[in-house]
Amino acid sequence: MSKKSKVKFEVNEGETIDACLDRMKAAGYFPVRRTEEPIFAERRENGKVHYEPIGRKIVFEAKLIE
Repeated sequence: MSKKSKVKFEVNEGETIDACLDRMKAAGYFPVRRTEEPIFAERRENGKVHYEPIGRKIVFEAKLIE
């Protein structure tokens, strides 16, 4: 079975970016794009809703090493 030519790797909680890149390389891929998405928490205060950033999700798009 052949590998996909493009795959997304997400940096897991408690994992460093370097560890994710090492995991990607061990799987036979190299990074081509990095995206970050904020993670928000909803907080209600005096009847109003406030959104606070509590973290971020980092995703790498990777291509197969040929």
